[in-house]
Amino acid sequence: MSTYSAKPSEIEKKWILVDAEGVVLGRLASLVALRLRGKHKPTFTPHMDCGDNVIVINAEKIHLTGKKRQDDIFYWHTGYPGGIKGRSKGQILDGKYPERVVEKAVERMLPRGPLGRQVFGNLRVYPGAEHPHEAQKPEVLDIASMNEKNKR
Repeated sequence: MSTYSAKPSEIEKKWILVDAEGVVLGRLASLVALRLRGKHKPTFTPHMDCGDNVIVINAEKIHLTGKKRQDDIFYWHTGYPGGIKGRSKGQILDGKYPERVVEKAVERMLPRGPLGRQVFGNLRVYPGAEHPHEAQKPEVLDIASMNEKNKR
């Protein structure tokens, strides 16, 4: 018996809607990364993009446990001497683009390289409850009810 390898014509992509309101960030990100990668499917093929398209709404209402809101800092460098800058997750969530916290958490759980970038393109994150993907008829995935620890 040989190992199954999916061909591009055999891959079926669904649309999944996830509500992030009150859900713990790391638990949400790990389940979203699993769906994006396609590891939940029996036809998973490591070198193909066989995951689903995922829409995350209410990203600004995500829950962070412990002191991560103040102490967990995203750093970047401007390129100039002494140009290291940083913002805490709380500052980003209260700022103009709160969806970036969820995007970064999911991005860091995906593989690095061309396939990881392609898979990350199947993620759409919106800060509020509105999204422009009603025409795709996304299936609702209730992450909060999967495990009692997912919602705080």
